[in-house]
Amino acid sequence: MSKTMKLFCPFHGIILILFVMLGINSTSATTKYNVLQFGAKPNGLTDSTKAFLRAWNAACDSTDSTLIYVPKGRYLLGSMAFKGECKSPQITIRIDGTLMAPVDYRVLGKSANWLSFEGVSGVSIIGGALDAKGPSLWACKASHSNCPSGATTLSFTNNNNTKINGLMSLNSQMFHIVINGCQNVHVQGVKIIAAGNSPNTDGIHVQLSRNVEIINSSIKTGDDCISIGPGTENIWIERVTCGPGHGISIGSLAKDLKEEGVQNVTVWKTIFSGTQNGLRIKPWARPSSGFVQGVRFMYSVMRNVQNPIVIDQNYCPHNLNCPGQV
Repeated sequence: MSKTMKLFCPFHGIILILFVMLGINSTSATTKYNVLQFGAKPNGLTDSTKAFLRAWNAACDSTDSTLIYVPKGRYLLGSMAFKGECKSPQITIRIDGTLMAPVDYRVLGKSANWLSFEGVSGVSIIGGALDAKGPSLWACKASHSNCPSGATTLSFTNNNNTKINGLMSLNSQMFHIVINGCQNVHVQGVKIIAAGNSPNTDGIHVQLSRNVEIINSSIKTGDDCISIGPGTENIWIERVTCGPGHGISIGSLAKDLKEEGVQNVTVWKTIFSGTQNGLRIKPWARPSSGFVQGVRFMYSVMRNVQNPIVIDQNYCPHNLNCPGQV
């Protein structure tokens, strides 16, 4: 090889690398949408529901990967459903502020969900706080008044490839996060906070879903920290701190005669502190096709836990109208 060729070969390599890099950048473009550009107001007083939905629709209709950005501030939001099927292959919602429910619990109380994602693939939620203003509804229920059931704070239904990272959920009216009919869900660094006596405020409820990871999260609530319902397969729970709350539960199960089972559940290196239960399996005493198999509870630490391990085949929480026991 001539000296001239030796001099120019490295430049050919550099040019080739530049073309490859340009090709990568051109195919990974992300279109950004700031909710302020769609009319959202970060003052905690102005209803920004429509602005958030407009930002979602714009991102959903894009053929690029998209980023919806929520700057610092407080955003008042009513009940919203973010629906697919979207053209965008990946929608990331980056929240640097706080999303607030209306102070009047009746505004959300009759809705099933506050914020829901339905039939969406490739959505990620990063950071932020969700304040559902639940205590006024809890007080209503404690007084035995005519109260609405309340709304789940964050719901995912029939979604694929979902990521939740660094989110805080505060004072949900009902369940904090529900994962229903989903595949490939990764939850990490989530903080869930509600009073120890708050009713039905499960931290994370999973059902009819496959391949779910819940990692490095803290859950303080008035019901199950994590509850696993029928039709759940391949769930990995790792380094979760639970308490106060009712522990990590499989169930309740056997509500219906025909019911899908729960299988391949691993709970690893969890810490329970001041909880009613640690690890629990709770089927009703009814005939059912449901089952539980492939469950591993490993390396859990329990401090001041009333019932460290519970397998209750006669589950009937209030001892009212209980089915025939087995």
